[in-house]
Amino acid sequence: MQVLLVAVVVAGCAVFAYATARGQAEDAARRQAGAVARAVADSPSVLEAVREGVRGGDPAARLQPYAERVRVDSGVDFVTIMDPAGRRWTHPDPRRIGEPFLGNTAAALRGGTFSETYTGTLGPSIRVVTPLVDEGRVVGLVSAGITVRAISARLAEQLTALLWVAAAALALGGAGTYIVNARLRRHTHGMNAAELSRMYDYHQAALHGVREGLLMLDGQRRITLINDAGRELLGLRGAVTGTGVAGLGLPAPLTGALLADRPRVDEVHLAADRVLVVNSSPVAGGGRRGTVVTLRDHTELQVLAGELDHERGFTQALRSQAHEAANRLHTVVSLIELGRADEAVDFATAELELAQALTDEVVTAVGEPVLVALLLGKAAQAHERGVELVVTPDSSAIDGAPGTPPARDLVTVVGNLVDNAMDALTGVPGGRIAVTVRGDGEGILLRVADSGPGLPEGVDVFRRGWSGKGEDRGLGLALVRQVAQRHGGTAEAASGPSGGAEFTVRLPAPARPAVGGPVVGEPAVGEPAVGGPAVGGPAFGEPA
Repeated sequence: MQVLLVAVVVAGCAVFAYATARGQAEDAARRQAGAVARAVADSPSVLEAVREGVRGGDPAARLQPYAERVRVDSGVDFVTIMDPAGRRWTHPDPRRIGEPFLGNTAAALRGGTFSETYTGTLGPSIRVVTPLVDEGRVVGLVSAGITVRAISARLAEQLTALLWVAAAALALGGAGTYIVNARLRRHTHGMNAAELSRMYDYHQAALHGVREGLLMLDGQRRITLINDAGRELLGLRGAVTGTGVAGLGLPAPLTGALLADRPRVDEVHLAADRVLVVNSSPVAGGGRRGTVVTLRDHTELQVLAGELDHERGFTQALRSQAHEAANRLHTVVSLIELGRADEAVDFATAELELAQALTDEVVTAVGEPVLVALLLGKAAQAHERGVELVVTPDSSAIDGAPGTPPARDLVTVVGNLVDNAMDALTGVPGGRIAVTVRGDGEGILLRVADSGPGLPEGVDVFRRGWSGKGEDRGLGLALVRQVAQRHGGTAEAASGPSGGAEFTVRLPAPARPAVGGPVVGEPAVGEPAVGGPAVGGPAFGEPA
């Protein structure tokens, strides 16, 4: 189709050029013949010869050689000089001298010059007839012309060149069409326009239909394409196409992952309010042609994994308590078998009173049932590790306090902080963890302090990826701070007054309502820590 279109265009141009050239050739012939006829009519020698003929002489003898010289020099096909009656005095064929002129002369006899196409003795010709005037009288006529055959011969020479130009244009157009078409098919992997249109429709449907976030970045790491899920997962608003990744205001680790040259596989990163799994792959083809990035929302799975860890801890604590209960039961049975029933009753009563007292004290100090269960389980785990876990005396029940966050968020904060404290106290003799839970009109304060080695200087411990426990860790504290930020609060880490680390999380009352969604966020500036680890609280490291 493209070659046919080029051929039609070239043929049309050639026909137009031929018609234009023929018209121009005919006009040029008229101008040439007119100039020769008027020059001959104005010649004094011609007028003198005509006057001699009027006086009885023979003007043909003088005019024929002159007319032939003019015809040859000017390139016209004939120059005919005649009397007013149309009898020829000159002609290219001398045998035609004296015969009547074939053509119209009426306009010239009236003193005008005109042109016409007429078939004479030499065939069809374009001729111009002009009067020869002597003292106001028409004493003769001059006609000069060029045959159509001569014009066609001149045009044939031009037509040959025109045909060569048209053939070259057709060849060049065809070759260019083939090259462009081949290049286009190479870039479109052989797909035609219909296939490309169908592929675009599928592309749009897939782009907006998948729940995974999709970003396409060019070689300068600017966004060239992003789907709806990608906007939602990254918290982007407005037009971002053409914007560099560095200008999106994303967390630094996530920005670094998007800017990386090497592929990233299932990396966990934190966005504004989500935990994201990032996969990136450079576009094949050599050079920095771009990057394709996919994002998966890992928030709910991360929260569920944390809850599973806590449930596993509860299970281990219950198993430990069952083991300890079995030991005490064996002790009671043995005392009874030895006939020391009173001592068995006293021993069992003391254990029951201690367990009930500890449970009552934790319930009174904390209030929130889920958090109470968490702390009881963590206390059993701490006891197994040789760590004392206490609730400080300045704690107060938060059940029903203004702006109490969901139990899931409380478990995330306290569970991660207590787990980190127990890990820090591993191998530390006499390790101690103090937990403060306090609710008042300003919100909720959660503090976990330990007697471990403390925090390194100049390190943001809440940063995603930082951990003192090895590689592929460092998510728990980041989640703690994100819970705080999501509820408009703060999370702060500092060294305690007597050594160790102290983490303080403040969740304000709902003056600023919490934004719904899973726990995720970026570092915030915390408020100063209040107090240090309390001592002498109701210990519940002993399982009932």
